[in-house]
Amino acid sequence: MRIHQLIHTGVKAFRCDQCGKSFTLSIHLLTHSGVKPFSCDQCGKSFTLIGHLKTHQVIHSGVKPFVCGQCGKAFAHSYSLKVHEVIHPGAKHFSCDHCGKSFARLGYLKAHRVIHTGVKAFNCDQCGKSFNQKRDLKQHELIHSGVKAFVCDQCGKSFTFIGHLKRHQLIHSGVKSFICNQCGKSFTQSCNLKRHQLIHTGSCARFHHLKNHHLSSVTQTY
Repeated sequence: MRIHQLIHTGVKAFRCDQCGKSFTLSIHLLTHSGVKPFSCDQCGKSFTLIGHLKTHQVIHSGVKPFVCGQCGKAFAHSYSLKVHEVIHPGAKHFSCDHCGKSFARLGYLKAHRVIHTGVKAFNCDQCGKSFNQKRDLKQHELIHSGVKAFVCDQCGKSFTFIGHLKRHQLIHSGVKSFICNQCGKSFTQSCNLKRHQLIHTGSCARFHHLKNHHLSSVTQTY
């Protein structure tokens, strides 16, 4: 009882020589000892403190009292629920201090921050192209593999990436959701709309003029 009452005093008389943190009780010091005398009789995992063991044992009980109010998914621990809750739309608590982009999880933010460093530590063994993130390298390597696992069920054309397949399937759907605000002409893909809009800006004519001039120069050279 007396030991418990110390918690309410707010006094932190025990200072850890290992990490410099101060605590009400000296039990924290055990975490640095490496000693884990409390073992789970279900899986054998061991813990430094009995409280940690009890928290762990809830997993084996099958009881999940912490329920997400958004989707109804249940969790054994309150902290697992808190981690889960941030994935729902609108719950992006981790913001990048460089560009302001927000993320649902801290891990996503950390991975994003690498972009701003300019460091591209992941290199392709095939062509030498480098990337900020490992996942981008893995996606790029599919190009070299020649594997096209995503097949259109309308025409049989295959693609390396599912995104390319979905974009292609718009052609068969007949849906033209990309509309030119100058003349009202519509397109199935945004890239076709952008190419079309060059006509209105005059860039298209300049592009073809430069292209023809270049071809003419090459022809004269030979």
